[in-house]
Amino acid sequence: MKKNCLGKVLLGALTVSLVALLTACGAGNSNSSTSDKSSGDGKVTTISFWHGMTGPYQKALNEIISDFNKSQSQYKVVGTAQGNYTTLQQKIMAAAKSKSLPVIAQTTYTTVPDYSKQGFIEPLDAYMIDGSNKLTSADLKDIYPAFLNSSKYEGKYYSIPMSKSTRIMYYNKTLMDKLGVKMPTSWEDIQKIGQQIKSKGVAAVGFDKSFDMEFEGLARQAGNPLVSPKSFKVNVDSKKSLEAANLIMDMVNDGTAKTAGEDIYGDKNFTSGKTLFYAGSSAGITHMKQGAPKDLEWGTMPLPSYKSEKATELAGNDIVMFKSATADQKKAAWAFMKYLMSKPVTAKWAELTGYVPLRKSALEDQSFQDYLKKDPTAKAAVDSLPFGFQSTAFVGFSEYRNDLLTAVDAMLTKHESTRKALGTLQNQTETIIKSNQ
Repeated sequence: MKKNCLGKVLLGALTVSLVALLTACGAGNSNSSTSDKSSGDGKVTTISFWHGMTGPYQKALNEIISDFNKSQSQYKVVGTAQGNYTTLQQKIMAAAKSKSLPVIAQTTYTTVPDYSKQGFIEPLDAYMIDGSNKLTSADLKDIYPAFLNSSKYEGKYYSIPMSKSTRIMYYNKTLMDKLGVKMPTSWEDIQKIGQQIKSKGVAAVGFDKSFDMEFEGLARQAGNPLVSPKSFKVNVDSKKSLEAANLIMDMVNDGTAKTAGEDIYGDKNFTSGKTLFYAGSSAGITHMKQGAPKDLEWGTMPLPSYKSEKATELAGNDIVMFKSATADQKKAAWAFMKYLMSKPVTAKWAELTGYVPLRKSALEDQSFQDYLKKDPTAKAAVDSLPFGFQSTAFVGFSEYRNDLLTAVDAMLTKHESTRKALGTLQNQTETIIKSNQ
C-alpha cells in the first residue's frame, strides 16, 4: 500500500470492524500461537512478528530483522507483512478470537486501551523495568518522553515505540522562486500567500484527503487538546477548536488550500504544482523522493506556528506483546523489542525510512548528523520533536477516530458548518468515553 506507514494511516486506518471484533473477542486468549515453537535446551526460540509495512519500509524492516537474527544465536524473529494497517488490525482481532495470535505485532498506541480492556496484551514492566534485561534509567531518559508516555496506559507499559513520524511541511522551491514567494513561518503567512497566488491557479497549501491531523495540531497551537489527557474532557467543539477548523475550512472554501480527494494523499497535487506547500508525514519523504519529478527542487520545514505557538502531531506505530505467548517466546520478544530501541538500530531505521530516532543520543550521534547533512529533507522531522504531541488514547479511540474522519468529511463534502460537524463529534466522543468508563 502506498505510504501505508504514514501517521494519518496509522491513526486513522482502524475502522468500525475493529470495534465489532473487539466486542466478539474475549479476554481469555492464553494459548500461544501455533506457528511459533518454544525451544528446548540448545535450540533457537522462534517468534512471529506481524506488521503492516510494505515497499521500501518492509525492505528496511526485513534488514533490521535479519541483523537481529545474525546478532545472536538464541532467538529468531520471523516477520510477516499482513497488508495495510486496517487489514493488520482486523487480523489481530480475528486471531485473538481464534486464539492464534502471533508473539508480537505492530499497532498504533491508540489501540492499547482497547487491547488492554480485552486482556490479550502483556504488560511490559516485568521486562522493561524489573527484568534482568531491563532498560536502565539512562535508557529511559534517553528515549523521547512523548514516545514513552504514549506506551503507558493506566500506569503500566503495554507497548514500545518503533516507527515514529512527525507532521511537517513540504515546499516547492522551484515554484516558490517562480512566484516570488518567501518562506513562511506561520499559518497566518500561508493564508496571505494563498491570497497572493490564487489568481495564478495555485493553492498555497495541500492537505491529505482528511485534514484531521492538521486540525488537531492547530487546536493544540490554539491552546487545547481535542481530548484532555487524564481527565478525558472533550474539547472538540470549544471556541479554540472551532477557530482551528475555521482556519482550514476558510482556506479550502476560498481556494487557497486544496485537499487530496480520492488521491488520499496530497503529494500528487504538490508534485504536479497544484499546491505550493503540502502538510504531510515525515515518513512520506521516502515516497516523495521516488515520486517527485527530477527537475523539481523541493524541501521540508517544520509546520508553521499558529498564534506564535508551535505544535506537530507525532504518529507512527508501536509494538505489543501478546499474553498467549510462552515464557520463552516472551523472553525472545523482549530481546528483539529492546534491540529495536537501541541507539544504533533506531538511528539506522530512521535513515532507511524517514522516521525519527527514538533516542536523543541517536539524533546527536555524529554519524546521524552526517546523514542529516547528506539528506537535509530529514532535518525538519527531528527539528519538530521538541514541540511534538500525541493524541490522547482511551478505550473506544478507534470509534472516535472514525467519527472524527466523518466530521471532517462532512465539512468538506456535505458543506456542514464547522459548528454543526464538531458539535456532533463532541456528543459522539462524550458518549464513547462515558460508555467505556
